[in-house]
Amino acid sequence: MLDISNSTMVIEPLKVLDTEIGEIKIYDNLIIMEGKEDSLFSFRTGIFILLNLISQVGIRPVVYISNRVNNYSVDPNDYKYLEMIPNLKGIAVVSYSDWAKNAAKLEKRFYKKPFETFGSLDEAKEWASSLLE
Repeated sequence: MLDISNSTMVIEPLKVLDTEIGEIKIYDNLIIMEGKEDSLFSFRTGIFILLNLISQVGIRPVVYISNRVNNYSVDPNDYKYLEMIPNLKGIAVVSYSDWAKNAAKLEKRFYKKPFETFGSLDEAKEWASSLLE
């Protein structure tokens, strides 16, 4: 497994998806999403993206990082669908504002797998790497 926590090493994504709700970078064991400003993330708006991601990742274990550089809404009730993906080992949210941190704390209540909030992308990558070990 590739150590994705070392920020001095530049690792290119295997694939980049530019979707209507944001940009998704797919790495070996990591998915990083940067949502577009004022988007709504729900099962309904993201099902085709989710199916595409599953086909790209296959069965290898992954951690999803939501890098919240923009403000957008998430339907926390839809985390139950993400729990059904057996190779999704956890979710990290990188929050840059108090509002985003509070929203992520609320979302965490709806997800039963590992879910953590971080102040930087590097911290989230380190956590993801340790979770996958």
